[in-house]
Amino acid sequence: MSDDSLIHLLTASGRPTPERERVRVWSMSGVERLTFPDGGTLIFKYARRPFDTEDRALRLAESLGVPVPRVHAATVLDGRLGMLLEDLGTSTREANDSDGVAAAVLLHRAPAAAALPVLDEKGLRALPGRALDHLELLRTAGRWQDTDDIAQALGQISRAAVSRAVGSVTDPFGWVHSEFHPTSVHVGEDGWRLLDFARAFTGPGLLDLASWHGTVNAPDAERLRLLMESYVTAGGTPDALVPRGGLPAEAWSLGWHRMWAVEWFMEQAVRWIDDPATDPMYVKVVRRHLTDVLHFLEV
Repeated sequence: MSDDSLIHLLTASGRPTPERERVRVWSMSGVERLTFPDGGTLIFKYARRPFDTEDRALRLAESLGVPVPRVHAATVLDGRLGMLLEDLGTSTREANDSDGVAAAVLLHRAPAAAALPVLDEKGLRALPGRALDHLELLRTAGRWQDTDDIAQALGQISRAAVSRAVGSVTDPFGWVHSEFHPTSVHVGEDGWRLLDFARAFTGPGLLDLASWHGTVNAPDAERLRLLMESYVTAGGTPDALVPRGGLPAEAWSLGWHRMWAVEWFMEQAVRWIDDPATDPMYVKVVRRHLTDVLHFLEV
């Protein structure tokens, strides 16, 4: 897949054959550094659905003044995206909370983009029901057995979602990066750039702040509150601290971000990955996140 799209891009742009260095590979995408005979370099990033529109999001973000790597060329072959991107070089250090706050403030100030998918109050309310639909498909296929606890939790969240989703369109509402964490902010000699826009959408910007510290360790509401306060101090909207859905902003953000993650993991399991061998891992992650959702949304 990556070879076909790279050959197409190189042929269309008239570039010579480069040396290729694998940088990172994920289950549905990968990144390589290309070095050309003249010493110039570019980044080649490839991805399959549902990550095949990242070039559009990057170009749109750049047009709105968001610091991102420039897209030099892109093509989609059989639903698989290939991009030639500006090479930002090696980062000078890992992004810290101050970098994350600065990036979030700037991104959330950008004008809303009509081209992006929308996750508003109606969309949030629908997440647990969509997850239940995924679970039914998995069970019908003979997978995800002995998961009555997951079905019960999703049912509880679905019933509570009508009231807990209130405040979804309270500012910051607009650009959501959706994979917002330190590895998505490249800090170089010329400043920072925001990477990985494959799943950007229009929705509650607080979901970005709730994802910054990652999902591997137990979520820390107090730590998120401090990050949110720093966000406001740095120029983010003061409404970021306003309670919503009858909950403190930090609890609301963590609860809905984890619910968004649950639905995404389950969609991967049934649609994009569709590999029964991965089921034990996905079930474990979904159970852990659902525990957090029940806690933070006070369901």
